[in-house]
Amino acid sequence: MTRKTISLLLNKLLPVDKEDRNSAPREAWLAKTLAAIPAGSRILDAGAGELSKKKYCAHLSYVSQDFGQYEGDGDGKGLQTGKWDQSRLDIVCDITTIPEPDASFDAVLCVEVFEHLPNPLLALDELVRLLRPGGHLVLTAPFCAFTHFAPFFFNTGFSEYWYRQHLESRGMDILELIPNGNFPAYLAQEVGRIPDIALRYAGVTPTYVERIGLRVVNSLLWRMHQADRASQEFVCFGWQVLARKRK
Repeated sequence: MTRKTISLLLNKLLPVDKEDRNSAPREAWLAKTLAAIPAGSRILDAGAGELSKKKYCAHLSYVSQDFGQYEGDGDGKGLQTGKWDQSRLDIVCDITTIPEPDASFDAVLCVEVFEHLPNPLLALDELVRLLRPGGHLVLTAPFCAFTHFAPFFFNTGFSEYWYRQHLESRGMDILELIPNGNFPAYLAQEVGRIPDIALRYAGVTPTYVERIGLRVVNSLLWRMHQADRASQEFVCFGWQVLARKRK
């Protein structure tokens, strides 16, 4: 049996799950959540980076903020983007001291930022300060993350209990606290990294048989994902949070 024949059989018996189970569900939730904010509302995108979420805010008065120091290469460790354009930011400053008055925004958006902050609670204090009573905070961050954007990487993740404790104690009512992904989806993503990580950190290229083994593992994870009940309580990509500031 030739390698080509084996590959054809593998594709039939162990189809590769190519669906994006991390960023795609988060983007869909963000699009839906931001679309529900009344037109004309003033929204702050804190830690906006390359303004990738501005496309969901066309009906809003959009203001972007970031500290503007990451340029794509970082210190070369972990995962880096290679390039990063922050030339379109409205406000360049530290996220804990944003030069805007109290209660000056109807909504605040902060997506996948808190893991990059030395003091996420100080940042949360600032975002709550900027939000008007009755305004909405739209927040996501990893539950479990590997090193990326180093050296600006300080926290590996935030649990649902972190949000409950720190949002409610700051006068915020949690309207939605939704897990993104679950154990098999998270593990499948990381199994998919193994060939690149093996080559980068060990100089090892998986053999053909080892690659078949990875396909077998991911096939099991895909079946687990389809039948999953509540493994997000163990691990997931992150939590998606919608909270409202009490009046």
